[in-house]
Amino acid sequence: MERIYLADRTLKQAGKQMSLSFREKIELSRLLDRLEPDVIELPAIESRKADSLLIKSIASAVTHAAIAVPVRLTAQSVADTWAALKEAKHPRLQIAVPVSSVQMEYLSHMKPAALAALVSETIRECLRYTEEVELIAEDAFRGEESFMLSLIQDAMDAGVRVITFQEAAGNMLPEEMRDALSGIIGKLERTEHVRFGIDCSDAMHLADACAVQSVLSGVRELKTAAFPLGCASLPHVVSILASKGEKLGGFCQVRREELRRVTGLIASLCRAGSGMMSVEAGTAPAGADIGLTAHDSRESILHAMDQLGYILSSEDQEKVYQAFLSVAEKKGTVSLKELDALIAAEAMQVPPAYTVTQYVVNSGNGIGAFAHMKLDKRGETLEGLAGGDGVIDAAFLALEQAIGRHFELDNFQVQAITEGQKSMGETVVHLRSEGKLYAGRGISTDIVGASIMAYVNALNKIVFEEEEA
Repeated sequence: MERIYLADRTLKQAGKQMSLSFREKIELSRLLDRLEPDVIELPAIESRKADSLLIKSIASAVTHAAIAVPVRLTAQSVADTWAALKEAKHPRLQIAVPVSSVQMEYLSHMKPAALAALVSETIRECLRYTEEVELIAEDAFRGEESFMLSLIQDAMDAGVRVITFQEAAGNMLPEEMRDALSGIIGKLERTEHVRFGIDCSDAMHLADACAVQSVLSGVRELKTAAFPLGCASLPHVVSILASKGEKLGGFCQVRREELRRVTGLIASLCRAGSGMMSVEAGTAPAGADIGLTAHDSRESILHAMDQLGYILSSEDQEKVYQAFLSVAEKKGTVSLKELDALIAAEAMQVPPAYTVTQYVVNSGNGIGAFAHMKLDKRGETLEGLAGGDGVIDAAFLALEQAIGRHFELDNFQVQAITEGQKSMGETVVHLRSEGKLYAGRGISTDIVGASIMAYVNALNKIVFEEEEA
């Protein structure tokens, strides 16, 4: 069996279909890399400063996959893209060329001969920097075949080693795709060192089938996405290759054991970025909260948990759902923030690896905030001392110093749960470790104490899951 290379386009499409922050894009790239696809594709540089910084950051964060970035048909674009991409462990430059007369006329505003000359020049520029260059024939199945074949043959002869055919209309049946690709590839010469790829539109929900059928025509690289974005699905294609790889004559090296959990995290991140805060069929704009009631189905509540970024065991799901029903019956409507607090309180309660034995936190108008923490870790005493920007920051930094680890603080909430001078305060802390969200909850009349309790609660969940893995 031959290896089938899988390229993921989630980040490439993210700028078109969703609004993700810089931090979220970095996090998404790390999650994708955990699956170990062969290629992670990024969008072309639009804003030279911001996009170059993003590419550099992702290039340093990704350790397994190749990073592919498109260039425009200018020497300056090639140079700028390479400057941002060159630190990647496996950098790839992509040249996308419209080969149908419609796209050439309306997108490039060029005649075939002039476009071909410009493409040849751009290929030479790319090959000055790297041998990993990909030519993408856009709208390949509606173009003038003789022009496309000539363009591709010249590219291969120049040294391009990855040729991708894009099926833009999404109106081909799987067998039609296979036969069309077999016909095109069969007319090309000197293909022994070239890898052919396919990028299928999912307009008729046939992208997975078309992509898999293309393997039978000699294609060895498939464009996919870990989140539904109008092309072949990464988890679906991996599943098909796993079960039918022998018949297809191909296999992939994506980490199947991580697939379900990581794609769940990716889906949560992408839904938030696209404003898809839906419960069943309903949707709400980004930033909006949703009122859940006892009349909502169990599936709806589990879906809301997923959108908050949690992947819970069936036991924890049931605990949270029963707690939700209890609250919903009393107050009618439960917001997403309230559901978040319920998850923190009910889910994944674990034996504590760490307990706080003593803490001192000081601050004043003449001195900066500092904290001293003393923890017990299964009989071992740990201590940390740190200053910070306020007492909570100092306390968390002292905790990190004591345990010798740093976690990303994803969210921190404080609210009063009783009224009066001696009111009880509740804090919820979200820590992120290896892309996964862990919530801790603390309740005390002392907000600093509640915050420390919440942090250690989340920390114990991380340690428990690491030791169980």
